[in-house]
Amino acid sequence: MAQRKLHVKKGDRVKVIAGKDKGLVGEILSVSPENQKVTVEGVNVVKRHRRESQTQGGRRVEGGIISSEAPIHVSNVQLVVKDDNGDEVVTRVGYRRDEVTKKRPDGTEYQGFRSVRIARKTGKEI
Repeated sequence: MAQRKLHVKKGDRVKVIAGKDKGLVGEILSVSPENQKVTVEGVNVVKRHRRESQTQGGRRVEGGIISSEAPIHVSNVQLVVKDDNGDEVVTRVGYRRDEVTKKRPDGTEYQGFRSVRIARKTGKEI
């Protein structure tokens, strides 16, 4: 089965539009296209109880209650960009094909296309 493409990438600023953390804005820490999930900084924080232990090489693993972000479904986030006034607005993602000049290994040039992500609301490149 072909891998699905998501509308967001690692490092994008997104706003949570559904769920218990609705309204929070954060940066994407990791993306899992096969599960259609993203991990967002400060969103869906879960606590895990961990026992103190020793691993190979005598290195100790600290115990206690550890907080970390759990993944959420990609449909629950929307991209955030700055508009002309400098305000942050949520937007959908579009694509534009730009014509560029590319070089072959032998040095000859040719015209090709490059896909560029754009913000639908502002029309600017992301």
